[in-house]
This record gives sequence, C-alpha cells and structure tokens, in this order.
Amino acid sequence: MLRSLNTAVSGLQQFQARMDVIGNNVANVNTNGYKAARVDFADAFSQTLQFSSSGAASMQIGSGVSTAAIKNLHTQGAISRTEVAEDLAIEGKGYFMVRDTASNAQYATRAGDFRLDNNGYLTTNAGQRVQGFSDGGLSTRGDIQIDGAGRPSTSDPAATMKSYAVDTEGKVNVYLSDGTQFTRGQILLQNFRDPQALVKEANNLYSGFGAAGPLGGAESPASAAPGTNGLGSIEAGALELSNVDLTNEFANLISTQRAFQASARIMTTGDELLQEIVNLKR
Repeated sequence: MLRSLNTAVSGLQQFQARMDVIGNNVANVNTNGYKAARVDFADAFSQTLQFSSSGAASMQIGSGVSTAAIKNLHTQGAISRTEVAEDLAIEGKGYFMVRDTASNAQYATRAGDFRLDNNGYLTTNAGQRVQGFSDGGLSTRGDIQIDGAGRPSTSDPAATMKSYAVDTEGKVNVYLSDGTQFTRGQILLQNFRDPQALVKEANNLYSGFGAAGPLGGAESPASAAPGTNGLGSIEAGALELSNVDLTNEFANLISTQRAFQASARIMTTGDELLQEIVNLKR
C-alpha cells in the first residue's frame, strides 16, 4: 500500500510538469517563431520480486513514472504576411544568428520580427544585431547594417537611401534616390544536427550551440547562405508564427487532467486501506 502511494505521488508530480508545459504552449500561441514543447514519460525503476528462470517468469512491480525528456518541436510554423520590410521569416530549416553587443554572445532565433535602429543596424526587439555578410562583396562577417555605404562609384554622391529589400537568399539590396541599386550585405542562417540540445534563453533566443552540432562544427561554427547546406529560404515582409496546435494542446490538457485525477484517486484509495488496517485494532 505504501508502494502504491509513492507510485501515485510520482504520477501527480509528472502530470503536473506536463500541465506546466501545456500551459506554456498555450500562453505562447501568438509568440512569433515559438516552438511547442511536449513531455515524454518513462516508467520508473521496477522492484524485482522474482528473477526469471527456466519454467518461471520474472515478477516485477513498477514504482511509478518519470519524465524522460521535455522536447521542443522544431517544426515549421505558418507564414503570415505583414508587408513590413524588417519582418523576415524562414521557409524551411535554419535559424537567424544575432549578437548581443554588450556581451558579444551569439544566439539563434526563428523569430524574425526585427527592426532598424538609429544607426541602421538590423536588430531584434531586445537590441541584438542580426549576423551575416556585412559588406557588398559578401566576404566579411559581422552585424547587418542597412545604409548607403558601399554604393557603386557611378552613383550620385548626394543620393540617399530610398528603400531596401531582402531577397530569398538573404541578400540586402539597397535602392538609392538616383535609381542606383546595389547589394549591401547578406543575412546568413545556421542549422543544428540536434536542435533538442539548444537552450532557451527567453526573448525567442537559443544558446548551447556546441552540444547541438552547428554547421562548421562546434569548434568553429559558421552560418551559411539561405538555400545552401540544407537551409531554407528567407521570405521578407512576413513572420513565422508559433507552431502550437491549440486543438492538440486542449486534448492533451484533458487527458493529463484525467490522469492526474486517477493518480489522486489511487492516493485516496491507499489512504482508505491504511485506515482500515489501523481500525483492525478496535
């Protein structure tokens, strides 16, 4: 009976953890680039009452359930058109790379709701700068800056930047007021052999590249151009939405609630049995 109580407690603990994950998924249903998570359970250690032998099967009693993993589902989210030039979505595999200017740390993200700061750098809402080739020759890696620098010598020196556009290969094409067009840089993407090893850092950011197996290897990870190395393409003026399926989440919510109630009932029944044993003395 005491064993059943401990087993029921393990069920309550793990189903509560699953409820927490479901709640977080539902809370982020409208978060750009968010990847839903799921809980994978595994049976806990089993106590062996009898070992198997010729003519006799083993007898074991399980001691409950444990959480084997909490996996993030890195599947494609729906693409929503916004017509905002700074909004970028990845169609296919890959992650944008951004750099924190304060710590110089780099992060990966699928959320492309970027903005241009007062210096023309393409940044996240928190200020991390998007990474790629920062020059028109596509040879120098660094922060993506969108301005009139690197313009052709044939353009009017007094011409100003009129607009810009990012193509499917991540190239930033700048248009000047005199009609001149040139490539200012290129946004690069990164991918990982094991995205489950990435560590969530809030603000839609991921770290932990070494364990995830980035392109170029853990020692010298190097992002690549969209459309190469199995990477997807970039769609400008659009955002990747959360991949949370509310129908699936509510179905999981109901089944988890029922399982929680069943574990609680086991505890109640075990308590009643113990009470009966105590009452035997009377």
